[in-house]
Amino acid sequence: MVLAFPPSKRPWSGSLVKATIEGMTITFITGANKGIGRETARRLIACGHTVLLGARDRERGEEAAAALGARFVPVDVTDDASVAAAAADVAEHEGRLDVLINNAGVQGPFGDPGDLTAADARAVLDVNVIGVVRTTTAFLPLLRRSDDPVIINVSSGMGSLAFTHDPGRSESHVVVPLYASSKAALTMLTTQYARGLKGIRVNAADPGYTATDINGHSGSQTVTEGTDAIVALATEGPGAGTGRFIDRHGEIAWS
Repeated sequence: MVLAFPPSKRPWSGSLVKATIEGMTITFITGANKGIGRETARRLIACGHTVLLGARDRERGEEAAAALGARFVPVDVTDDASVAAAAADVAEHEGRLDVLINNAGVQGPFGDPGDLTAADARAVLDVNVIGVVRTTTAFLPLLRRSDDPVIINVSSGMGSLAFTHDPGRSESHVVVPLYASSKAALTMLTTQYARGLKGIRVNAADPGYTATDINGHSGSQTVTEGTDAIVALATEGPGAGTGRFIDRHGEIAWS
């Protein structure tokens, strides 16, 4: 199946078809106080989702949630106790979760890999890969209470062997070794979750080269364009498919 995406000059108009206890889709987004996470929250609220805005910075998270009409849930994806507390918070207040968006991510060192340290690698992998495992495991019991549970991992074309070896693509001109490696791991992790988690749709989204803090706002896409694929996956209906990797133009190869 190939998805076609409209221009992002207005919020994604996909219809909500999930049947939920309260008639609302409950969505939890990590790293959502700014950038792609925050814009995803804004657009999904416009689509009718009840959004739980996860962030490790309480002040920024509360400000973003208040501005958007979301509920703030503190979470640091690198901390077992913090993630467990976030899941307990959602269990107490909402009782279930329909969509988990693993968005929190860090870039790590940029350029010459000759000076990389083990500490550098641990810091990036702990957020971009281990943090996804930590968060997914903690929220699985809540997702399994949903009629149509969905997990979306925010990956990157920087983790694609094909993209990073194609001289016609921007990904091939960037040296960001730990970020690229972590996103390659995340896309493979997504395929394994999709195969192993029965009854849960698990897909990965590539935002594309989007202007955010992580790249000093040098990206060629707006933050709204960068959320197209995530929002599309979050607003699909049952049976839409699992184990896919998509960008705003449609499905892309697992390579």
